[in-house]
Amino acid sequence: MHAINQEINIVQAATAHDIDMAFVSLVQKGANASIVVNDPFFVSRRDQIVALAARHTMPAMYFSREFAAAGGLLSYGASLVDAARQGGIYTGKILKGEKPTDLPVMQSTKFEFVINLKTAKNLDLEIPPTVLATADEVIE
Repeated sequence: MHAINQEINIVQAATAHDIDMAFVSLVQKGANASIVVNDPFFVSRRDQIVALAARHTMPAMYFSREFAAAGGLLSYGASLVDAARQGGIYTGKILKGEKPTDLPVMQSTKFEFVINLKTAKNLDLEIPPTVLATADEVIE
């Protein structure tokens, strides 16, 4: 593995105030970008997180397309629509009499890469055409 010679700062948040303080901490430490990991609490605070990243002009990558749709720069993660579809298929099988213990464990197989070009422009970032070509969705 090739070292990138970058410091990685890990911050945690369990309240809305913690989220505010996490961004303050990252800015004070000179962070150039952030990655927001998958957590149900973060989903409920999506607008706050996206707004803080914009206020601090910090490029951020998120775990679901809903963050990019709300103004986040990039997202890459399992498709929530596909996961709900898979849940519906499981429910249908159970309602038809199959035992849940007989059904295989399934993981998401559809992942979405979403880029918000408006946010990229606000951050004065140019997304290379090769990266744009790999996106499942580009928000303009």
